[in-house]
Amino acid sequence: MSDIARIVILGAGQAGGEAAQRLRTGGFKGELTLIGEEPYPPYQRPPLSKKYLSGEMDLEHLLLRPPALYEEENIAVLKGVRAVWVDRTTRRVRLEGGRELPYDALILATGARARKLPVAGADLGGVFVLRTIADVDAIQKQFQPGAKLAVIGAGFIGLEAAAIGRKMGLDVTVIEAAARPLARVVSPETAGFYLDEHAAHGVRFALSAMPVIIKGAERVRAVGMSDGAEIAADIVIAGIGITPETSLAQHAGLHVDDGIIVDRAARTSDHAIYAIGDCAKRPVHHYRDRLCRLESVHNAIEGAKVVAATILGQEPPHEEAPWFWSDQYDLKLQIAGLFSGYDRIVRRGELKDRAFAHFYFAGERLIAVDAVNKPGEYLGAKRLIEKDLKVSPETLADNSVPMKTIVANAGS
Repeated sequence: MSDIARIVILGAGQAGGEAAQRLRTGGFKGELTLIGEEPYPPYQRPPLSKKYLSGEMDLEHLLLRPPALYEEENIAVLKGVRAVWVDRTTRRVRLEGGRELPYDALILATGARARKLPVAGADLGGVFVLRTIADVDAIQKQFQPGAKLAVIGAGFIGLEAAAIGRKMGLDVTVIEAAARPLARVVSPETAGFYLDEHAAHGVRFALSAMPVIIKGAERVRAVGMSDGAEIAADIVIAGIGITPETSLAQHAGLHVDDGIIVDRAARTSDHAIYAIGDCAKRPVHHYRDRLCRLESVHNAIEGAKVVAATILGQEPPHEEAPWFWSDQYDLKLQIAGLFSGYDRIVRRGELKDRAFAHFYFAGERLIAVDAVNKPGEYLGAKRLIEKDLKVSPETLADNSVPMKTIVANAGS
């Protein structure tokens, strides 16, 4: 660390904000500049489609830290500013307007942008994506009881928005190209449970369905489908995923492939430049160092820990198994691990009780869990995955044995 006096962090989301804080608390005394395109200091994104959308959380509680703390810790926060160029030769970042900042270490925490609907009419009034505070502020004004909401995409964002819409009295239809909701993140068994839950709350689904046009004059009035059907809509929310923001890295000649490629120390192909958060694609230790781009709070926090330790010359932090969560109605879904590649699923608990866990095995190895209103099963499985402890499917399926006992008796 002795030759690093100036650190610039591009991206003031959770990853960038956490990295700045950890560098300071870890002992970095040099210049530290945090640059973000939004007019806010770092804030949490997950509540945007949950409590912030519903009005249960205000802006102050959305912020990761009180703004005054950045000044107290001598962290320069440049808000509403966009970086346009990285010069690796001179180690300078150019900002929109011409200002240049030198760096000894550069951290790319540029995140991702919401995918916009690739159909005619996507620019009509009443059509939104849900990624930023500004997005949600605009959507909230339209969330009036009786309004017709069409949600395109049945991932976490789409289903959370649908749940809030129903809670606030909107007429909700979810449109999904796949045959089931949450197809990318959970098994058909868990997906079917959520489909039934949303239907019980009055949400209609159009599955294996493709929107081809947003109809209306100045404002949306309907979503036109590939089969010729129309779904009436006063509001459309597109929750069709995100695209990693890698343009600066690409222009700088860094290695990019659906994310900025980094090693386990968060270094890019230029060892003076690091990448963390949604924009980075990194080796995941618990899955044989498979390169993954993870879109999660866990990934943002872990990336911040790793990059701070690397720059400060400290021991690398303990790597957690990837974790995710979603709040829909009174259901808390907690996921640990990555379920792709499983060949056996074991259930603990009953769907009808609205409290159960699905454990995913690849051969004899536990690789993931979905836990609905079962925090003990989630935490226990997360530990089993992190420690690579062996446990039989039959043992996990036995509800008479407490999860703590199963974990305590598991072998490596």
